[in-house]
Amino acid sequence: MILCDIGNTYLHFYNQRNIWKVSPQNLKKDFLDSEVYYISVCPKNEEKLLRIHKQCFDISSFVKLDTVYQGMGVDRRAACLSIFDGIVVDAGSAITIDVMHEGMHLGGCILPGLCSYIQSYEMISDALKKPIKTSVSLEELPQNTQDAMSFGILKSIKLLVQNMAKSKKIFLTGGDGKFFSTIFENSIYDEMLIFRGMEKILENMQKGV
Repeated sequence: MILCDIGNTYLHFYNQRNIWKVSPQNLKKDFLDSEVYYISVCPKNEEKLLRIHKQCFDISSFVKLDTVYQGMGVDRRAACLSIFDGIVVDAGSAITIDVMHEGMHLGGCILPGLCSYIQSYEMISDALKKPIKTSVSLEELPQNTQDAMSFGILKSIKLLVQNMAKSKKIFLTGGDGKFFSTIFENSIYDEMLIFRGMEKILENMQKGV
């Protein structure tokens, strides 16, 4: 059995041994050798998967989260299901931040991903066409343009997450999650968050819950 989280940029797979990601244009049938259970936030990439592999089963409708939030993506719901109490930060194409309290989802917010931040600076001025400096100090005022951009992006994200977290543990996942785990105290990087949620869903389906 293979689990698949279909995103806007990549399709992420897990087979109880390994996690790997494939871009839609590189998706090939020989990557998949068993039934695939998936969730999707990108219909176009979902169609590409279904064209090359017939044994695919969408479990999105079974992803049920105790929340009043409207329009929450299935990937966010799956990640939140894996955490009973804490802050869930999925740092991918967008950065989503969700608060879980004793099994209940209290709410959350959405920020641009790091690539989108960079692109927005580039649209302002050629002088701002610079990569994020991940080693920038967030404790000292910047003294050059690259540091100033990096500080503005990372410090604002850090302060928002800390404000939402208060004393709760922070759980990070997504392509930039490992990096963000280095700037947060009381944090854990776990690339399995969404897949743990999916495993929980499949267990409930088997039990008829």
